[in-house]
Amino acid sequence: MTETMMATTMATTMETTMETTGILAAALAGMLLGMVFFGGLWWTVRKTLSSPQAGLWFSGSFLVRTAVTLIGFYFAAQGDWRRIAACVAGFLSARLLVVRLTRLKQGA
Repeated sequence: MTETMMATTMATTMETTMETTGILAAALAGMLLGMVFFGGLWWTVRKTLSSPQAGLWFSGSFLVRTAVTLIGFYFAAQGDWRRIAACVAGFLSARLLVVRLTRLKQGA
């Protein structure tokens, strides 16, 4: 194997590793964003049960949660459709996790 071929193979391997790392990081970012979004929703619902200004709480919470999520998606995805897909997958998996955790907490 010539030096040129070895260098090309190493460069391709490093590039693939970097892409995979970026996709995994986007999935983890999506999971974190999902936990913030759905955890914030759960907190808002619990907070508004005893608040006379429930509409204000829901509106404000929705705007903050949506803004944080969209900004997080923008930075995590970096314009790559695979990272966006990984971010959305992490976000949706966090929804399942938050639903499960809040059900356990309510049952306790």
